[in-house]
Parts: sequence; structure tokens; C-alpha cells
Amino acid sequence: MKLEINNVTKKFKEKTAVNNFSMEVQSGECVGLIGPNGAGKSTLIKVIADIIDPTMGEVLLHGKKISKMKKEIGYLPQYPNFFQWMTAKETLTFMGQLSGIKKEELLSCIPEILSKVGLSGEENTKVRNFSGGMKQRLGIAQALLHKPALIVMDEPVSALDPIGRREVLNIIKEIKKDTTILLSTHILSDAEEICERFVIIKSGEKIEDTTMSELLTRNSRNKINVDITSRSQKWIEHVKNLNFVKRVEVMGNKLKIEVENIDSNKNMLLANALEHNVDLIRFEIDNDTLEEIFLKLVVEK
Repeated sequence: MKLEINNVTKKFKEKTAVNNFSMEVQSGECVGLIGPNGAGKSTLIKVIADIIDPTMGEVLLHGKKISKMKKEIGYLPQYPNFFQWMTAKETLTFMGQLSGIKKEELLSCIPEILSKVGLSGEENTKVRNFSGGMKQRLGIAQALLHKPALIVMDEPVSALDPIGRREVLNIIKEIKKDTTILLSTHILSDAEEICERFVIIKSGEKIEDTTMSELLTRNSRNKINVDITSRSQKWIEHVKNLNFVKRVEVMGNKLKIEVENIDSNKNMLLANALEHNVDLIRFEIDNDTLEEIFLKLVVEK
């Protein structure tokens, strides 16, 4: 399964919400589409889910136009809208029949789906009595009901409280073991937790497409944080004289050591510490966080 977004542009009168956007999602990936509010995430998600048509460009799934592959897509909007007077079971039965699933099949798969999203025992509870997190889990259930190859989620946790967010994130972690996922979010900690790859969108345009490790490596500041015990203080002066060390910041027993090349010098520095029997408490690369990198990309560019 491969999702292809080819040169998609979406205009609303004079406003261009998405501009010449291209990307691919391979089978089994969990990709985060991240960007600030108003960047064009929701518009692009709706184009991918075939809810709105692009002004230009095309979206393909399995090499076929997305409009012909809708049964292979599960869609979770930011705010799932259900009939409040229906029960969870009635909601999924109604949604399943709209998707062309036979009633007999629904009778067997609805309990399984409700269990998968943590709503076992709630099948006869009316939606009006559901919390925000429960409604979002019911939304995930309806997206999974027809066993799609791809699930597209628009800001799946942004409107939830911390408990609801944690519940839904845990469900997404389970789902991604079996299903390809594309989700949009502006909550970077969530994207960092569940996505292996990030596509950053700003003003409707793709400005980055990378993995977490690549992003952090490219934004490495060639600094290493080292914590030592008091008995190893003498090593500090030795470190300052190493030919690959550019600068050392000392804060008590905490060192921030800037080296010439993080990839090769980190091992040399560690070997030197071990050679001098330094009592190490912490030794880690001082990278920018995803949030710091994100701010640089979307604010400073």
C-alpha cells in the first residue's frame, strides 16, 4: 500500500490553503503532518480523505485515484459528530451500513472494535453521555470498522484533556502495529511519541520531510552534556586541552562540551573519560528538542 500526494494545490477563492504539496506514505508507516494552526493541515487531510477536491494535483492509493479507493480509507475528523441519541452500538451499525458492511458482519465485528478502542461494556450507552475522550475513541472505532489500509486522522487529541489524550495516544500506538496512519497535529510531544516520520507544513507548503533521528542529527549543536562526581574534577582541565574540544562550559560538576564533529568526537571523548577513570553520572548529546527545531523552521524561516 502506498499513498501518493502529487503536486496538490487547494484554493478557496483568493486564498491558497495548500500549495503544490507532494509526499508519499509507505505501507506500515505512522507519519505526522505537523504545522502551526492555519498551516493547511486540515485542508490537506480532507483532500487526502476525498472529502474535498484539490484545485490541482492528485492523490493516489495503490496507484488508483483516491475517489475510487474510499473503502480503503478510515477518516477521523478533529471533532467527530455523532447523533447524541444513538448508543455506541447503534452509531457503529449506522456508520457500518453507510460503508456497505452487511448487518450480520457488523454484529460480530462491533464488539471486537469497541474492545480494541477501550469501550467494552459501553455499547448500549448513549453518545450524549460520553466524555470527549470516549467520543474520540468511538470516532477511531468507526474509522477502523471497515478494516481500511490507511487511517487519516485530523488533530486526534488536540481537543482532549490530559487523561483523554493519553487514552487515545495509547490506542493509536496499538493501531499502528497493523495499519498505516497519517495524522495531523500541532502538539509536537504527541507527534514525537507516536510517529517515526514528520512532514512539516507552513503556509500550505512542505518545508521538511524527515525522520526524528535525521532531524535531530541535522540540528545537533556538536555539544555533549557530561555530569561527573566531585572526585573527577581534575579531568575538567584535561578535557579543555583535547585538540577536538572547542569549548567547555562548567557548572559545578556539570559540563557542556562543544566538539568539532559530534559523530566522531563523542566516542573519543567517552574513551578519554574511561581512560582517566572518570566517574560518569551522565553522558549525552545535547540536541535541540523537536519543539526547538519546529520553532526554528516555522517561525524563523
